[in-house]
Amino acid sequence: MDPEVIKSLFYIAASILFVFGLKMLGSPATARKGNLVSAAGMLLAVLTTLATMTGIQWFWIIGAAGIGSVIGALAARLVKMTSMPQMVGLFNGFGGLASLLVGWSEFHVKWAALDAIHSFTMLAIFFTVLAGAVTFTGSLVAYGKLSGVISGKPLLYKGRNIINLGLLAAILTLGILFLVDGAGHAILYSILGGVIILSLILGVLTTIGIGGADMPVIICLLNSYSGLAACAAGFVISNNVLIVSGSLVGASGILLTNIMCKAMNRSLANVLFSGFGSAALTNGGYQGDVRPISIEDAYLILEASHNVVFVPGYGMAAAQAQHAARELGELLERNGAVVKYCIHPVAGRMPGHMNVLLAEADVPYELLVEPQDVNPTMEIVDAAVIIGANDVVNPAAREDRNSPLWGMPIVEVDRAKTCIVLKRSLNPGFAGVDNPLFFKPNTRMLFGDARASVGSLVSEFKR
Repeated sequence: MDPEVIKSLFYIAASILFVFGLKMLGSPATARKGNLVSAAGMLLAVLTTLATMTGIQWFWIIGAAGIGSVIGALAARLVKMTSMPQMVGLFNGFGGLASLLVGWSEFHVKWAALDAIHSFTMLAIFFTVLAGAVTFTGSLVAYGKLSGVISGKPLLYKGRNIINLGLLAAILTLGILFLVDGAGHAILYSILGGVIILSLILGVLTTIGIGGADMPVIICLLNSYSGLAACAAGFVISNNVLIVSGSLVGASGILLTNIMCKAMNRSLANVLFSGFGSAALTNGGYQGDVRPISIEDAYLILEASHNVVFVPGYGMAAAQAQHAARELGELLERNGAVVKYCIHPVAGRMPGHMNVLLAEADVPYELLVEPQDVNPTMEIVDAAVIIGANDVVNPAAREDRNSPLWGMPIVEVDRAKTCIVLKRSLNPGFAGVDNPLFFKPNTRMLFGDARASVGSLVSEFKR
């Protein structure tokens, strides 16, 4: 059989594995298996590519694969779940960088050989380096914001949007010049270098002005960019499986970005250009008394509750309280309570962050619900336990038209009979907006480390 036919068949098999793996990722029950299926597809694609290439210097291939495997294994074992969002950001960035290098390399080889390059390939090279460069630097900024290396607040300056649009216009102008027939190789090489430099700057400037509250959306968008860059790189080197896998990542990233925007009741343009988080309220003018509660009193409320809803947030991840929360939920169920874990789509610092943490703690999938599942019956919830969540339970989104959160769907825990908030302080969340929930008459504040507080509640139940 023709080797090209065999290669195509293996590529088709790899693409099928990608599709089935992505489908499995749609359910928590099959997500782990879906990840393995997709990884198997990528391994098959890589091995097929290497087997059909000639003139390979295997020393470099094996060496690079070995180094990458060690880094990947260490990251999988050592990186904590709280650091997974910034890790995903780095993965997106390196994916974009890889595509950029593929486009640059392909043009460099053709340029050095003085070969004519088809206009469609030139267009693919331009888009590859553009998307790859924006993804790379944008992801590095996202990593810095998520890890705390740089401030999570949006960095705003006068004329920011105009400057960014100007950069984009300059890049597109260079792109048109890059595609003009008859330009010399040296000129094209300089133009492509200019596109890369301006695109790297654009990635920084567009991401630096976005606040920490919008990071779930930006992680999705950068993931989509990395997929589109890979897809374009597939057209550059005429690799079908790269086109398929890049398309899947790009399309799924766009869909997830749209889902995240809907969960915040905001448009993507508003996320990218509004500088959300800059209009923070200073105590918001909210009036009322904060009512602290002791571990013993919180235990008495929970012990008498028949319907309990846990609402996790990034504070739970930071305190590593998910295992203690699962144990407390089991004790409440043994006590006769109906227990649910309500996860807002944008809770945490990346999509599915809370789902992953609770799955790691072996919380049953059937206990995980979304806001629309519990909000209609919130009045009959005896106790809503907020573990490190803030913006996603902020009633200002429903009550204060002047709040930056106005119109954002939230978990309406303020309508529960009792709301117990586990938090270190009254500080606002990523959006920088103070939370009137803390002053509601049915709210009790359990101050302290979430893991220690939940652990103490567990001890009270066992006692």
